[in-house]
Amino acid sequence: MEKASINRILSLDLLKGLVMVIMALDHTRDYFHADSFFFDPTDPLKTDVFTYFTRWITHYCAPAFSFLAGISAFLVGMRKTKKELSKFLLSRGIWLIFIELTVVTFAWFFDVQFSVIVFGVIWVLGLSMVFLSGIVHLPLKVILWLSLIIIFGHNLLDAVHYDGNILWGLLHERQFIPLLDGHLFVTVYPLLPWLAVMSLGYFMGSYYNKNVPAEKRRLHFTRIGVISLLLFFVVRYANAYGSAIPWKEYDTFLQTAFSFMDPLKYPPSLTYLLMTLGGTFLFLGLSEKLRGKWVEVFSVFGRVPFFYYIIHLYVIHIGAMALAELTGFGWESMLLTRWVSFTVALQGYGLSLGWTYVVWIVIVLMLYPLCKRFSDYKLGNKEKWWLSYL
Repeated sequence: MEKASINRILSLDLLKGLVMVIMALDHTRDYFHADSFFFDPTDPLKTDVFTYFTRWITHYCAPAFSFLAGISAFLVGMRKTKKELSKFLLSRGIWLIFIELTVVTFAWFFDVQFSVIVFGVIWVLGLSMVFLSGIVHLPLKVILWLSLIIIFGHNLLDAVHYDGNILWGLLHERQFIPLLDGHLFVTVYPLLPWLAVMSLGYFMGSYYNKNVPAEKRRLHFTRIGVISLLLFFVVRYANAYGSAIPWKEYDTFLQTAFSFMDPLKYPPSLTYLLMTLGGTFLFLGLSEKLRGKWVEVFSVFGRVPFFYYIIHLYVIHIGAMALAELTGFGWESMLLTRWVSFTVALQGYGLSLGWTYVVWIVIVLMLYPLCKRFSDYKLGNKEKWWLSYL
């Protein structure tokens, strides 16, 4: 049983680590790729295969991480009472929201005036945990059905619009809301259906109970992954429901494929979640027996994802400041009052996509020793409660 338990943790850490490394690619592209300041990398009329793929592959990051956070909550709950688990999720959720609005927001902009207030992925993970702290008291089957109803039904709200309404923006619709003195409030990651993704992960965490055979778990996850991907193609092809932005036919097959494979992410549409969670289930179903040096390397990042996330944002932004200074734009140009790729003054700054990949690899290699040391520290100091918040 002990060996099986270790195997399960490794497969989850591996996926977390892969997600974190791929996520860093997207953020490196934001701050270093020259084309980021001119067009959306998924625009079928302007992009190319490599630029499109660089952005598209990162679509899997947020859903996988939210789903894995739900699984982790269940695993934590196996060692706690429901009351203790609720208290932990509530406090950790509030902590994450605080970190998003302070440490993370500053990392994106380096703006001491906080001209842009962003509710991004860390905030929605935090708020989802706050709600999950109450949801865990429900029967598992109820949690499953509640999750599926939200995931499959939330697109019914696509026709509802309340421009400038902060509460609606936090709940379902991405909004850019002007505030006083030129400040901007942005709801990048509304709560629905990210909460449902996490609660679905919590239910699926029950498959990691010791009384569930590993073969059954792998088989079920693989089947769910295949069915989800098939549903994605069916629903997406119908072009009637599941994404507020339908796909279009273009002059070339490649452009049409670009449109088809890019369902709406903000908020995450049904087709987006079928595509990304389908891949997540499939990976978990097929990767559990993987072993080797590279599995361990990526698992290091997966064991300290929050630590890695915070550090990588600052390393990327400081690196972008150095490049701006070296290329004549001045480091001050990276003190941002708008999202980096929306900053017109930076047009002409940046590197080719190939060199952007080089920067990404260098950053990940730089972070590995720090993450390895912190991971070892956490494993050797499990009695320190505050480490669970990092």
